[in-house]
Amino acid sequence: MKWQKSPPQLIEAFDAALPNDPSVARRKMFGYPCAFVGGNMFCGLHQDNLIVRLDAAGRAKLLKEKGAALFEPMPGRVMREYVVVPPAIKTDAKRLASWLANGFAYAASLPPKQKVKGPAKPKAATRRK
Repeated sequence: MKWQKSPPQLIEAFDAALPNDPSVARRKMFGYPCAFVGGNMFCGLHQDNLIVRLDAAGRAKLLKEKGAALFEPMPGRVMREYVVVPPAIKTDAKRLASWLANGFAYAASLPPKQKVKGPAKPKAATRRK
């Protein structure tokens, strides 16, 4: 399966709608811009989709909007807490910012992710000549 890059105008809308909070951490997930709080992802892009992580009530409300759907990055792999933001909201800066703020609040209420400590990397062997 070949994934496509997100359109530049969607990336700009995503950037502009992120909460202005110092605890928002931006990084890429699978090559797409995403936002995290406490190590928990709360929104991001995937191809031409903008997704937001919401609590049960928020998901139910957003899923009533035409064009919204549970996020399924690959067939049969539903990410149950994430909803694809419908086109009408993606292009409405005020509504989009409100939904991303809801996602931020939900993810901020979750326990922070602990950094995973992997096995120590072996030191490179040095050769003597």
